Amino acid sequence: MGDSVRVDKWLWAVRVYKTRSQATEACKKGHVVVGDLPVKASRAIHIGEVLKVRKAPITKSLKVLALTGKRMGAKLIADFVEDVTPAEELDLLEMQKHMRWSIRDKGTGRPTKKDRRELDDFFDL
Repeated sequence: MGDSVRVDKWLWAVRVYKTRSQATEACKKGHVVVGDLPVKASRAIHIGEVLKVRKAPITKSLKVLALTGKRMGAKLIADFVEDVTPAEELDLLEMQKHMRWSIRDKGTGRPTKKDRRELDDFFDL
């Protein structure tokens, strides 16, 4: 490949986003940052740059090792991107996993009066 690739195309190629339009949308919303500035989808990236990608609840830091515009299998990604996300962010993600118990299943609706009483008793409110 040449010496630069569009940000959205690279993020899609290294499987950070499932579709290129999702990568483009993330850039438009300011979720992709190079340096300290949000970037447009059309911005060219270069080898050695670090991209910060906001994917709730954390911000991943990805170092560009090589450029590609073609989507690849997951096993090949290690040659193109290095995850340099700080340990604090990864700890936040781990903490989020352990907090899942308090979230209601999707589609179960609002808590009943009995559920509310049990929650109040549990949290001692």
